[in-house]
Amino acid sequence: MRLYTKTELVDLIRQVAAQGWHRSVKKTKNSRNDGAVGNTLEALLGLRENNLPIPNMQEWELKGQRHHTSSLVTLKHIEPSPRGAKIVSNILLPYYGWEHKQAGSKYPATEKSFRSTTKATEYTNRGFRLIMDREKGKLRFVFDPSQADKSDTKIRDWLKSIESKIGLQGINPEPYWGLDDLKYEIGAKIKNCFYVIADSKVEDGHEFFKYVKLLILSRFSFDNFLKCIETGTVLVDFDARTGHNHGTKFRIRQNQWYTLYNSVEDIKLVSH
Repeated sequence: MRLYTKTELVDLIRQVAAQGWHRSVKKTKNSRNDGAVGNTLEALLGLRENNLPIPNMQEWELKGQRHHTSSLVTLKHIEPSPRGAKIVSNILLPYYGWEHKQAGSKYPATEKSFRSTTKATEYTNRGFRLIMDREKGKLRFVFDPSQADKSDTKIRDWLKSIESKIGLQGINPEPYWGLDDLKYEIGAKIKNCFYVIADSKVEDGHEFFKYVKLLILSRFSFDNFLKCIETGTVLVDFDARTGHNHGTKFRIRQNQWYTLYNSVEDIKLVSH
């Protein structure tokens, strides 16, 4: 694989941007795939994976997202501890899961779902929350049924089902992420990043991208990362259904990169 300097790689991305619209490499049914923007640019640059070929002691990663999206950006998939317990598939889904919205149609009638976008600033309508426990060195995922929205009939019925199966108390064992583990796993994954933003359109069932902006992100701050969790800027997404865990993701909003990195180079690729 050829190695590029940062300047050479920026020039290549500028060339791709100048060529206008590019068809997504993702198939039609997956055209809204979160990784499609970055995957398509990788293909256009002739790269096979998102570790960029820059000769540097620290790895560089390529990420992308659609312009003006409200979607969250995945920083990294990290399952909660204790890992050996397989918390999501063995505890959260069977005991705290609820009927999948496509149960009885696309999936069997018994299909369950456990999807929760969770932050540290407030409880979800089902009573889940992140708690940063710096003293014990962990980020906890907690359940408090008293915080669930009991005005919702479905949530009331869901709480009754939990009570009958396992009781209305805290999750046991309680899911958590050790802060030392997070520092290694998150820091190693996103220490440096080329983050591209693309306009998108759909024609004849296919999505196309035009690359308009590039952010070069470096000097990742783990302390800022922890603060972003505490302020609700970084969230944790659980996404599991019966028989398949799509992964637990740490995610951030598109316009919040400046809160994570000490160095952000903002490069405009094309004019709108």
